[in-house]
Amino acid sequence: MSGTPAPTPKGHQRRTALLDAAEHILGSAGGAELTMRAVADAAGVRLGHLQYYFPSRSDLLAATLDRILAASLTRVAAPAEAGGSAGDPTAVLDVLLGDHDDPSLVRLFTEVWAMAAHDGDAAAAVRAFYAAYAGHVARFVRDRSPGVDPGVAQARAEVFVMLMEGAALFRSGVTGGASPATDAVLRGTLLDLLGPPGPVDGVAGGPSRP
Repeated sequence: MSGTPAPTPKGHQRRTALLDAAEHILGSAGGAELTMRAVADAAGVRLGHLQYYFPSRSDLLAATLDRILAASLTRVAAPAEAGGSAGDPTAVLDVLLGDHDDPSLVRLFTEVWAMAAHDGDAAAAVRAFYAAYAGHVARFVRDRSPGVDPGVAQARAEVFVMLMEGAALFRSGVTGGASPATDAVLRGTLLDLLGPPGPVDGVAGGPSRP
């Protein structure tokens, strides 16, 4: 991603405001409304200021997705800070499935997928996001099962991501609704993909978003 934010508190604040605006527009108005002008107006800055940080819409979208991924990783690591285990797959699932309860986040990804279907730049940003997401999951799998073949860990990670993203649509109410029976099967399948139960020392993170 191009564009280098100013290393000052004001620059950081402005960059955050721009990403807040982009995320809000995606989650509330949709991808069709995610224009550079709309984001600049929503953040209360001139278009030139937006383009200094994010020269193109694809740069802006990639940065928005990167921030969502980072936020998810922070939430996944939270159990350790509260005295739990960041390597506990059950705690990881609690966090990730909990993201499905945020309608704006689910709408945001629905819009991003739609954008990626007909916009090559958006598709590239989305592919990069999911490559990073699956990469985190694969590392989590390898940490829990050190003897697993890396290719198998990657395949399990990609299936995990596929199930989690599809589940977002059904569990959030976009195309269905959550139920105890389906959640039990879903959680069992996801846990099997992550690896055997039991604590793992030294795991600083886990899988990403929703």
